Amino acid sequence: MLSNGYRNIELFRFDPETGVVFIFSSEELQIVVYANGQWRFLNETEL
Repeated sequence: MLSNGYRNIELFRFDPETGVVFIFSSEELQIVVYANGQWRFLNETEL
């Protein structure tokens, strides 16, 4: 579970070339899911 409550997904992007999914829910919650199933949170310094 990503949080203790539901959040709206504001942006969902799939890159078919790399298989990477980017999920933007809020300024505080941004996630990248890689083609191999691993995922990680992004922080502001990486954007």
